[in-house]
Amino acid sequence: MVPTNLRAFLEILRRENELIEVSAPVDPNLELAEIHRRVIDEQGPALLFTNVKGSAFPVVTNLFGTTRRVDLAFGPKPEQFMKAVINATSTLMPPTPKALWGERDLIFDLLKVGTKKIQPNQAPILGGLKKDNPLAGLPVLTSWQEDGGPFVTLPLVYTEHPDGGHHNLGMYRMQVYDDFTTGMHWQIHKGGGFHYHEAEKRNQALPVTVFLGGPPALIASAIAPVPEHLPELMLASLILGQKLPMVENPHGGHRLVAEAEFAICGSVPPHLRRPEGPFGDHFGYYSLTHDFPVFNVNHVWHRKDAIYPATIVGKPRQEDYFLGEFLQRLLEPAFPMAMPGVKDLWTYAETGFHPLAAAVVRESYSREALGTAFRILGEGQLSLTKFLIVTDQPTTLANFSQLLEKVLERFDPARDLFIFNKTSHDTLDYTGGQLNHGSKAVLLGTGDPVRELPRAYTEGELPEITDIAVYCGGCLLVSGASYELEPELPQRLLANAAHRLTQWPLVILVDDASGIAYDQTKFLWTVFTRFNPASDMYAQSSVNRHHIAYEVPIVIDARMKPGYPDELFPREDIVEQVDRRWKEYFAK
Repeated sequence: MVPTNLRAFLEILRRENELIEVSAPVDPNLELAEIHRRVIDEQGPALLFTNVKGSAFPVVTNLFGTTRRVDLAFGPKPEQFMKAVINATSTLMPPTPKALWGERDLIFDLLKVGTKKIQPNQAPILGGLKKDNPLAGLPVLTSWQEDGGPFVTLPLVYTEHPDGGHHNLGMYRMQVYDDFTTGMHWQIHKGGGFHYHEAEKRNQALPVTVFLGGPPALIASAIAPVPEHLPELMLASLILGQKLPMVENPHGGHRLVAEAEFAICGSVPPHLRRPEGPFGDHFGYYSLTHDFPVFNVNHVWHRKDAIYPATIVGKPRQEDYFLGEFLQRLLEPAFPMAMPGVKDLWTYAETGFHPLAAAVVRESYSREALGTAFRILGEGQLSLTKFLIVTDQPTTLANFSQLLEKVLERFDPARDLFIFNKTSHDTLDYTGGQLNHGSKAVLLGTGDPVRELPRAYTEGELPEITDIAVYCGGCLLVSGASYELEPELPQRLLANAAHRLTQWPLVILVDDASGIAYDQTKFLWTVFTRFNPASDMYAQSSVNRHHIAYEVPIVIDARMKPGYPDELFPREDIVEQVDRRWKEYFAK
């Protein structure tokens, strides 16, 4: 049974020995986050902090920090149901009586999808109301020492289009400025931001309700990369396996999720911006200070015994990795229907999702794969993908070295590499040098192999290179001087040593080759968060009829560069404090 609210999920975790209560006093400023990071690094349990300084509300974190807890939150039925829905699109065309009878169980399940209105006395969310200083006393966390302040990190931000009709439920971090006001980090290509754009054109404030907690299915639906007009509340209901209970807000405005822990109600005025950030985000760096819209809070509803859910983001793997894994499995059957020609699709949480995606596609005629790549880059949030790898060979996309070898065996750089400058980037990706701006690359590897990949480097010393390591067949990692000392090192590597690298289709210049070569998470995070294709990919090339034909090796400069945000590291005194108190936190 999929849990219908947060506390039902916590009971499941208790029963499965997947939850630990921490009753020692803990500071929400940095200390709690450092405890969380250590536990998730060890694949430890969810954490319920019952004595958080400055607040009467307990805090729960690490709810989804392992594959097992994600399975406990959602079970196998949502994936089975999604596959059944997709399969039924063919069996029900045309919808004959026989076909309908054959899918009667599915139709019965579909009738459960939606929302249902319940009475106020049945809605736990209406257990308490805060109108004076509505945000005061919430145990909002500060996760990293350079953060601009405390941030709500697991908000479920609900908006409706100003013209009525479709809604959006998204997760956008919220910096708390004071007891009445937060930031609203609406990035480009986010549904709530579209609604705000439409309201702002009308010079209207946009009503906003932010839910905390509720069914785990609600959290999953808020971060799911679904098409813009697919209602997230319907997806939550689908995962939940029943209609989502809603209740009218006695103070007017949006309906409230009846089983939520908190509902923060207010509006975002037009044309008002305020500096937001820095914030240690899921890319593993600090996103910098920029102006974002402002959320004015009018009142807060909460359960009488409300529990404040939070997450801590940082270098992968964090909770978003495991949730992202589940959502990709859930939505995988829908990809071929939404994008004909796509057999499988994967975005890599190790990179922060948008920097890297890969797809297995159909190649029934020459270059069909390229057309499908364009289709992927035009689909919703996938349009923010920075580097897209495409093959027609069956492979497990989550196993990146396996994928890369299949592609590099078939990759013809004169035909199969495309770099597009002056495109959009994820707001959190600073490699393009300007907020929301950057470039993209598409790398194809289809058909029969054109080379046998080398698996050891035996071609002698490389000038100015001090460390050489092999990531996988055909992909060589090299290190030399830092970018600040030698910014033109990749150009000189090509000029002076390309003749020694002709067997290696891909050469990646990094700061520590041996340190990342044997770990997929470290490799993907280091490489794909530290280069912009148009400015950091190098190769000998020629131009014919507007097509750039590259030659091997392709060199990627993935060193840290001036202007990139700082990498996330915990503050030393907090590390020492947590070291000192560790046994106190987990005293039995």
